[in-house]
Amino acid sequence: MHDLSKEQQILIAMRKTLAAIVKDVTPPPGMKHPLSEATIEDVRQCFGLISAREKELADLDGRGGERPYYPDQDQPAQVISVTKIGKKTPGIH
Repeated sequence: MHDLSKEQQILIAMRKTLAAIVKDVTPPPGMKHPLSEATIEDVRQCFGLISAREKELADLDGRGGERPYYPDQDQPAQVISVTKIGKKTPGIH
């Protein structure tokens, strides 16, 4: 496991904090959101920038392209294109 740089630690903290804020202010279904559309779009942009920089740092560190997987799996899940959904793939039932 690679040690995380200060920048990576900051990005993780920012992403988690921003996600917690969004979760805390998200109203129940049917209620008006307290954030303006402009603020919601700014939050989306922030998530996008954080994600892009995290990917750049992972690529520079040789960790790019990693896929999440469950602890009981021996390898990451296979990615299947949405255009192949519903089509039979040999070996997959």
